[in-house]
Amino acid sequence: MAVPERGPRIRDLGEFGLIDRIAGLTGRAAGVDTGIGDDTAVLDTGGPRLLLATIDIQVEGRHFLTGRSTPYQIGRRTAAINVSDIGAMGGMPRWALVSLALPPDLAVSWVDEFYRGLNEELGRYGAALVGGNLSGSATIVVDLALLGEAERGRVLLRSGAQPGDVLMVTGTLGRAGAGRFALDAGLDRADPAVAACVTAQLTPAPRALEGIAVAQSGLATAMLDLSDGLAGDLGHICERSGVGVEVDAALLPIDARTRAVADRLGVDPLRLALAGGEDYELLFTAAPSAVEPLRSAVAAVAGVPVTVIGRITLPQSGRQITVDGVAQPMTAAGWDHFRTDGERA
Repeated sequence: MAVPERGPRIRDLGEFGLIDRIAGLTGRAAGVDTGIGDDTAVLDTGGPRLLLATIDIQVEGRHFLTGRSTPYQIGRRTAAINVSDIGAMGGMPRWALVSLALPPDLAVSWVDEFYRGLNEELGRYGAALVGGNLSGSATIVVDLALLGEAERGRVLLRSGAQPGDVLMVTGTLGRAGAGRFALDAGLDRADPAVAACVTAQLTPAPRALEGIAVAQSGLATAMLDLSDGLAGDLGHICERSGVGVEVDAALLPIDARTRAVADRLGVDPLRLALAGGEDYELLFTAAPSAVEPLRSAVAAVAGVPVTVIGRITLPQSGRQITVDGVAQPMTAAGWDHFRTDGERA
């Protein structure tokens, strides 16, 4: 059968437009509490806990470069970004399956080191690799599916934010983006600031335990992880919750090392915080009275700071960011797999 050539191209829709289109082509199956459109699918198997399911692909030359990342780092990164999705729903990762497409002349030691990193990162959270598949390919392609579990009534979606809620984020923003630019520019990785940013880019640290703590508190109203940049990912909460938002740029947690690298690169650190992507921090909303209890809950599991960066507003207010005292529209400038040229890491 010939493939139709008329109509829009994938690049015209972009990643999230294509996701919406696919969702419209997919039926809703029994037992699906939450399907396409959130960090993970939430499945009800009838047991005491809900099942979470996520999957993420890593393509050589698009998501990683073998000249920059060791196979061990690629293995850790592959696990981490999936663990992050499970944690952002308030769940605990359990079982993983990985498909690998590999060039036949690739050294077997590459595979050994990849699995060492993958198993080590999964093991940090009590998850285990239980299966997978292999294929030949001209380039390396890694596709990991991860299943997790969550308590009923404790799963956090993108759709629960309410006007009057505050907007909070864990950790720091822009560090991974600074690391990617530092690698592009060939900055000295022996420099402590550069090393910190490059590490955040090549081996991100998921906030799974922090996500579970937020969910278990019962105080947050919506949550997701920051994979594509604050501006873009925040848009998902606004869309799914039907709300607006006001962000104060002066409150964004951008640390000294990220600022130092940005300065050397001649890059605005605010740009990195908003659109750098791949920070894998948690972005969540809650009533103002819940801020201190949530800070305490997160600090108790990992000592990670939580920063209030704005507030949720009525939908007609739109999405605004205040920079140097001036409010302006906040555009969803982040990573899009079909609209962004070049490699990511």
